[in-house]
Amino acid sequence: MAEILLREEAEGVVMLTMNQAERRNPLSSALMLELRSALREIGTRPELRAVLLAGAGPAFSSGHDLRELQNRDSEFYRWLFDLCCDLMTTVQTIAQPVIALVGGSASAAGCQLAATCDLVIAAHSASFATPGVRIGLFCSTPMVALTRAIGAKRAMEMLLSGQPIDAATAYEWGLVNRVVADDALLAQGWEWARRIAQASPLALAVGKEAFYRQIEMDQAKAYAYTKEVMSRNALAADAQEGFAAFLTKRAPRWQGR
Repeated sequence: MAEILLREEAEGVVMLTMNQAERRNPLSSALMLELRSALREIGTRPELRAVLLAGAGPAFSSGHDLRELQNRDSEFYRWLFDLCCDLMTTVQTIAQPVIALVGGSASAAGCQLAATCDLVIAAHSASFATPGVRIGLFCSTPMVALTRAIGAKRAMEMLLSGQPIDAATAYEWGLVNRVVADDALLAQGWEWARRIAQASPLALAVGKEAFYRQIEMDQAKAYAYTKEVMSRNALAADAQEGFAAFLTKRAPRWQGR
C-alpha cells in the first residue's frame, strides 16, 4: 500500500505531503496520527528549521474522512475530534514554522489545518471552504482557527453558507500570505522555507512560542510578557552571536542556544 504521508528533508527543511490524491487527502484518523507523530519528532530536532505541508494531487485536504464518521459511538467521536484538535495544537507548538502549500481545495478540517499553519501560500486554483453545515455537521473545530485568522464576520459567512472562497479572496481576508501561479507553488514554498532555515533555531522557537502566547492577551499583558521574552532572548548565545555578526558584517554561526 502507498504511504499516506510522504517526507522529504533537505537544507534544514522538512516537506510533508499528504498522499491520498485519489481521495483528496482526507484527514483520516490514520493520517492525523501520522502527521502528529511526524511533527512531534520534527519538533525534537533543532537542526530542522522549517516545515512545508502539502497535499498530493488536486486538493490540499477535503477534511475529515466521512467514511469514519458513520455509525460510531460518542466515545469514538470524542477521541477523533480530540486527536484533530491535538494535531492543530502540535502544528503551533513545535519550534519550527509550518508553511501550508495549498493547491486546489482545502475544505472543512482541511481548511482548519491550513488556517492553523504559521504561514500559507496558495496557488491561484486554491479554494477554501467550511461546508459542514450542508451535511448536518457544523464545522465547529474549524471555526476556531478560521475565526482567529480572518475575524468573526468573515468566518461566520463561510461557516453559515458553506460556500468556498477563492485564493484571491482568501488573501484579501488574511487567510493566506501569498497567492502564486499553480506551477510556482512548490518553488515558492521551498524559497520561503530555505530563507527561514537561515535563522537561529533558538530565535525561531522563542518567537513562535511567544507569538501564540501573546496573541490572546490584552495589550498591557502582552507587552509585560514579551519584554521578559526579549530580555531572556538577548542573553542567549545566538543573540550575542547575531549582534556580533551584524556589526562585523559576517555570516552568523548559530549554536541553537
